Amino acid sequence: MQFKQQTVQCIGASGLHRMAYAEWGARDNPRVLICVHGLTRNGRDFDALAEAMSGHYRVICPDVVGRGKSGRLRDPAGYAIPQYVADMVTLIARLNVDSVHWLGTSMGGLIGMALAAQEGTPIHRLVLNDVGPQITSESLQRIATYVGTDPDWATFDEALAYVKAVSAPFGPLTEAQWHHLTETSVVQRPDGRWAFRYDPRIAEPFKAAFTGQEIDLWPLYERIACPTLVIRGAETDLLARDTWQRMGACGPRAKLAEIAGVGHAPMFMDAEQIGVVRDFLLSA
Repeated sequence: MQFKQQTVQCIGASGLHRMAYAEWGARDNPRVLICVHGLTRNGRDFDALAEAMSGHYRVICPDVVGRGKSGRLRDPAGYAIPQYVADMVTLIARLNVDSVHWLGTSMGGLIGMALAAQEGTPIHRLVLNDVGPQITSESLQRIATYVGTDPDWATFDEALAYVKAVSAPFGPLTEAQWHHLTETSVVQRPDGRWAFRYDPRIAEPFKAAFTGQEIDLWPLYERIACPTLVIRGAETDLLARDTWQRMGACGPRAKLAEIAGVGHAPMFMDAEQIGVVRDFLLSA
């Protein structure tokens, strides 16, 4: 696998911060695909997809601030969609392109929806992975039980077992794939113990805003005009089937695809899942 690790400087209410990103493919390719991860994950989740698409695109996989190799915010109140959207606008300016294609998993999809709904948006083709404008209270409650808990482990194997347990909805992955998802999302601390590579304070705005009610972003979705694909894990608890079907009938009238045997969320680590994305993005 060939990629370059890059950073871009962004600004928020609490000052400057660095956002890291992995860059795949030819830097002079004007076709850019940005892949953005979920709440507690990082851009290396997309290694298999990025490698497969790098012959067609310059593929950019950022670590949203507070995750992966990106910096952390001084004020955790900034860990919210408006800051993430602003950082992505800075990233796109750094890439020196006028338009991009976008794939967002969960939180990355919400960031994509928020940006795609803007007048003059740079997003010309959008893939939403297991997320939509209505998010179930059941899934929000599940997320609230683990995000920000900041577990640690004595060994890498213990970390691997934990990731496999909490991420079981990703579906049937190989041992090598689980190992990759673990080694790119944990770090060994100076005391020798292993911990997740994210700021546990990312949970603070999420928990402060969580009221037990569903999230309703239909007005935002209705403003999206670019070609859109919505991928749903058949066993997900985050994107309800009726929401997914409604997304195909209003707003951008998205194309719909479903991945069997997977919950929240498909990880695009096998040829079949990658093919769903590739066929949509490269279609005329």
